[in-house]
Amino acid sequence: MTDKRRRVMAVVNQKGGVGKTTTAVNLGTALAAVGRKVLLIDLDAQGNASTGLGLSPEERRSTSYDVLTGERALRETIHTTRVPGLHISPASADLSGVDLEIVGEDRRAHLLFDALAKETDAAYDYVIIDCPPSLSLVTINAMTAANAVLVPLQCEFYALEGLSQLLRTVERVRVSLNPDLEIQGIVLTMYDARNRLSGQVAQDVREHMGDVVYKTVIPRNVRISEAPSHGKPALLYDHACAGSQAYIQLASELLRRERDLIAA
Repeated sequence: MTDKRRRVMAVVNQKGGVGKTTTAVNLGTALAAVGRKVLLIDLDAQGNASTGLGLSPEERRSTSYDVLTGERALRETIHTTRVPGLHISPASADLSGVDLEIVGEDRRAHLLFDALAKETDAAYDYVIIDCPPSLSLVTINAMTAANAVLVPLQCEFYALEGLSQLLRTVERVRVSLNPDLEIQGIVLTMYDARNRLSGQVAQDVREHMGDVVYKTVIPRNVRISEAPSHGKPALLYDHACAGSQAYIQLASELLRRERDLIAA
């Protein structure tokens, strides 16, 4: 990255429905709430992060698709949100076919990296990239542009199996495209304390992955599920609900990790 102070985190999981977009939106909101300037780049063709931050499809005239295809500079696609300090480069359905459009480019894995490198004004402390639920060329672009990968992991039976595949992909990107890429952390999501399986999965993940797993666990929470339909992050929709409080704790834990990284 051109600006060493800016941290770029790709929120990645090739499985859908694991809380990836929810984590990107609410973590970004929590970081903005404590004074960090945050840009969320929505790279998922479903555009759920854009919708969850109140951006209608009609407002998305310039999107992250235009950034990847070189039709727009990143700054031309950025919108403010109702969260002070949180901006978004929205997604459009055109992203569903962008892999085929960019596969012939010489720097096809570095398109987002190049777009970010041109933004040299240090406007943001954190860039959070919400990736599609696949290990596609779009996701590879996100990991090539990022300093770190944040992995939301649903507390379900096949969690470790999917995680192994993702970690192999991260290692391939590190070796061939981005030697500075690291695993920032694994976030356990949709945890149900009443379900013995959730507890067993959480224990297994911690035994296999150790300290890379965040202590904060995101519970299964109705208010988190309701918030996107109102065009709001959960932290604005219901600040006091268990899910919102968990994301506030996650942001605090992430910032502590970041401080430790700088100190090291």
